Amino acid sequence: MTFIESIETCFKKYAEFNGRATRSEFWWWVLFAVLITTAAQVLGEIPGTIVSLAILLPYIAVTARRLHDIGKSGWWQLVGIIPLIGWLIVIYWCAQNSSSDSTYN
Repeated sequence: MTFIESIETCFKKYAEFNGRATRSEFWWWVLFAVLITTAAQVLGEIPGTIVSLAILLPYIAVTARRLHDIGKSGWWQLVGIIPLIGWLIVIYWCAQNSSSDSTYN
């Protein structure tokens, strides 16, 4: 999946928590989120906040779909709340290969 395709997919599935997201879809979305949020923050605090809020729900949704792709529930992203170690665990999971035996479709 290309950069543009993954952004389009994530916006089409803005709040869709069912299904799967490939590694490329997830990581292209992360890159897009970092770039767009950084650009908005350069413009000011208010644009940065608006952009961050606008991409929050699709970010959560694509992470849930990515976790489904490795055979975990989307709720496991709440592990990220644990300071430092939680984020590292979620990043590790999101970098894993797809699981063919996943119960999440």
